[in-house]
Amino acid sequence: MSSPKRRIETDVMKLLMSDYEVTLVNDSMQEFYVLFNGPTETPFEKGVWKIHVELPNEYPYKSPSIGFMNRIFHPNIDESSGSVCLDVINQSWSPMFDMLNIFEVFLPQLLRYPNPSDPLNGEASALLLREPEAYNKRVNEYVERYANGDAMKNEDDDESDDDDMSSVGSYDSDDEATGAMDI
Repeated sequence: MSSPKRRIETDVMKLLMSDYEVTLVNDSMQEFYVLFNGPTETPFEKGVWKIHVELPNEYPYKSPSIGFMNRIFHPNIDESSGSVCLDVINQSWSPMFDMLNIFEVFLPQLLRYPNPSDPLNGEASALLLREPEAYNKRVNEYVERYANGDAMKNEDDDESDDDDMSSVGSYDSDDEATGAMDI
């Protein structure tokens, strides 16, 4: 088997060469941000989220840490911290998975199929169970307020003064961002 350091380099390079915008922190391949688009045909469809990723030294044998930086209304994502409750990342992670799996399969499935019986956000869970249309409306409000292009640009402007970040990726502001895989 290859060493964890080599696997980190391979997985991050695959992500950098994909359609995702990836921003490395301190030029480190173990901490970075990825812009993630909500999956089509969901209330999250028009949203763009900045996802913070930290890879432990033991990656891929130990799962990455994944968190939403801008607010999202979802039963399995903590609204204040952005922590994600997703079994495949938290409990059943396997070295067979890689970073592209997270952004092309796991996160789109999490947004497409929320699990209200295992909530990190009790309000979102209760609303989804009791009033699904009101839940979708609230999701749309959050998308418009916290995950639209303007919100992301304002956040990027705030970060442009940060000397410890370097931007790498294939997303051009004139292009439409891609990233959600239809499942």
